[in-house]
Amino acid sequence: MNKNSPHILVVDDEDSIRLNLEAFFEDENCRVTCASSAEDALEKTASEIFDAGIIDIRLPDMDGNCLIHKVRSLQPEMKFIIHTGSADYTLPESLIRIGIRPRQVFIKPLSDMRILMQVIRDILEPAAE
Repeated sequence: MNKNSPHILVVDDEDSIRLNLEAFFEDENCRVTCASSAEDALEKTASEIFDAGIIDIRLPDMDGNCLIHKVRSLQPEMKFIIHTGSADYTLPESLIRIGIRPRQVFIKPLSDMRILMQVIRDILEPAAE
């Protein structure tokens, strides 16, 4: 991974949110690929390597929690951020076990998307030994 230009997968079924995230991350010098559904995201992860994914939880064809597990089976090194409109979302134990932490969960709408970029940088840095 090039730390300066990570490849990010944005998965959200809302066009405006997906497009805003894409524009923001491109401005942050990231390569961005977007998917509007879990099925679309799985097709993309079967053919492209990603450093991180910004995943909506409420998707029309599969929930984001399940999508994260499926993507992780294809790309075990990929890191994830959850971006959901569900104010009552609780991080499930199955995602905690694979290393997702509460600081990687964001409730829409965000007033400042720069925090997403900071968390991506933090989770993509190799763990200090």
